[in-house]
Amino acid sequence: MNKDILKKGFSNLCTAKAMAELYEENFKQVSKYVHATSRGHEAIQTAIGMQLLPQDYAFPYYRDDAMLLAFGLQPYDLMLQLLAKKDDPFSGGRTYYSHPSLKDDDKPKIPHQSSATGMQAIPATGTAMGMQYLEKQGLQNSNVIQSDSEESKLNPITVCSLGDASVTEGEIAEAFQMAALKQMPILYLVQDNGWDISANEAETRAQNAFEYAKGFHGLEAISIDGANFIESYEALEKVIKTIREERCPFLVHAKVPLLNHHTSGVRMEWYRDDLEEAKSRDPYPVLKQQLLDNGFSEKEINDIESEVNSKVENDFQKALKVEDPTPEDLFTHDFAPTPITEEKGERSPEGAEKVIMVDCALFAVEELMREHKECLLYGQDVGGRLGGVFREAATLAQKFGDDRVFNTPIQEAFIVGSTVGMSAVGLKPIVEVQFADYIWPGLNQLFTEVSRSCYLSNGKWPVSMILRVPIGAYGSGGPYHSSSVESVVTNIRGIKIAYPSNGADLKGLMKAAYHDPNPVVIFEHKGLYWSKVPGTQGATSIEPAEDYVLPFGKAWVLQEIWKQDDVETCTIVTYGMGVHWAYNASGELDKRDQIEIIDLRTLFPLDEKTIMKSVRKTGKCLVVTEEPSNNSFARALAGKIQEECFKYLDAPVMTIGSENMPAIPLNSTLEQTMIPSTEKVKVKIEELLDY
Repeated sequence: MNKDILKKGFSNLCTAKAMAELYEENFKQVSKYVHATSRGHEAIQTAIGMQLLPQDYAFPYYRDDAMLLAFGLQPYDLMLQLLAKKDDPFSGGRTYYSHPSLKDDDKPKIPHQSSATGMQAIPATGTAMGMQYLEKQGLQNSNVIQSDSEESKLNPITVCSLGDASVTEGEIAEAFQMAALKQMPILYLVQDNGWDISANEAETRAQNAFEYAKGFHGLEAISIDGANFIESYEALEKVIKTIREERCPFLVHAKVPLLNHHTSGVRMEWYRDDLEEAKSRDPYPVLKQQLLDNGFSEKEINDIESEVNSKVENDFQKALKVEDPTPEDLFTHDFAPTPITEEKGERSPEGAEKVIMVDCALFAVEELMREHKECLLYGQDVGGRLGGVFREAATLAQKFGDDRVFNTPIQEAFIVGSTVGMSAVGLKPIVEVQFADYIWPGLNQLFTEVSRSCYLSNGKWPVSMILRVPIGAYGSGGPYHSSSVESVVTNIRGIKIAYPSNGADLKGLMKAAYHDPNPVVIFEHKGLYWSKVPGTQGATSIEPAEDYVLPFGKAWVLQEIWKQDDVETCTIVTYGMGVHWAYNASGELDKRDQIEIIDLRTLFPLDEKTIMKSVRKTGKCLVVTEEPSNNSFARALAGKIQEECFKYLDAPVMTIGSENMPAIPLNSTLEQTMIPSTEKVKVKIEELLDY
């Protein structure tokens, strides 16, 4: 093997080893924050890290500090994260050691990495899917600097690093399935040390990752000795060349020993019974002997180690002196700035026709796709044959092709989590969960990966995506096609949430969401799509012009009244279907002059200013929701209003929602008994006004 490669590899391995030993020697000083090291895994990590290029994307996991060093990061950089320092280049002290995020021009790109084992597989596969899309569309990755060097002309690949224990996660299967199905340029590097935490492979795995991969046709796999640097480097060199040229997925299963603790908080001596056997497979003496076999002298080897040890110690002392974050640092990078802050464009163009709500969304997406090749749409049944079960994507595949509008398998986690990777290569995915009832498998990715990426990467990797979610009860949909889920989603910080009541708002918010660099969830009530439900004609709108945008966080006072002292007045705060119940109820009661109605439009950001101003004027407030009101967004909002407006109130803030039962029944009588209606809202209004 080339001596420069051997020398660089040995130096990197020794650096990672010296760091692990230094952390152990200074345990009391560094164990304030939990960490794990690569000890025993250094050879395979070094071998992959040395061969990736700046156009490549890497998704390391929490034991991959040797890989990060091989990318060109310094011990000092990693130690800043170990100590949670302000200048931590990955997260500014927000997340654990070896949880990188990197956007340096001269290194592989690393989107935000979480602790949840195996969760990086879907975002990584989404990145490979994005690379494939860029190539098919002839587009450039806006996050990669283009140059004329020979290396930069090589096709990029994605590397997803995993521990073997994580491969039992169901989301790994979703990632493997899509990579194999679509033949994506991704390398899954599985480091197998035989352990979960205290459970070993015999207890938890029916087969190793190499054997598991055989079940996915089109996913090639090999198994190697990951503790042997030369074997690892040469095997990976061939695999990487294959992926760059043939654009296909590959899995490399690397057997390695775990020679350190699971983490600093879970000590190996508490439960390990294989420590002596593991030490016999240490990659350090193996690589040292390989240097000797290739003409290095003992002095040269000792000099490398001496230099490394000195640098590691010096970097540690330097890192200790760096400042911690300030309290003010907590409040940055929860969102990236959006360019859409004002309502612009023509909402009701002269001569334009009225269109139903579902078509307003369809036309908005069509306009976006026509203008932006970076825009694509995918989800279950949105492709050309059906165009969505609500026809919300009708004709789009025919107009823009099957590469831009396509069906996915039934795997909500992939639909949601893949947007992290698509966004990371400069694309803007619009994805759909077919019914709100089926968002649950996608929540792990929405919470763990999508919502936290901007904040935990210190602003480097906001996830720019739109998740469309048809929601609500409509036409005896029954217990699995009728649910409202906004209270769960509003409790996920780091995402924006729209819940429009009409087509014009939906189109304007869809356009604003596209230009927003942050993740957006849009709830679209199925009962408003076609205005077939009696009393929902107001959801049909004159279609806004193509340039119309509606910013998030701007509520609409759709029925405004003046301050009155001679009659009782109230404010109704609502959204979605609730807007129509409230509007119809106020009309049927002949009290439009006494009732101000606020359509929130977006649940986050929330237009608190408009809400509080109205309640202070009217003195009474009713919050209307379709969800069961116990423990809900609506009840929390009512509490907030009560807190902010207490001295202006003439009655407690009231809420009305569905009955607090586990599910919406199929039978139409039971369904109507369960959910609110115009009649039920009328009764609640009268109760409030009479208080």
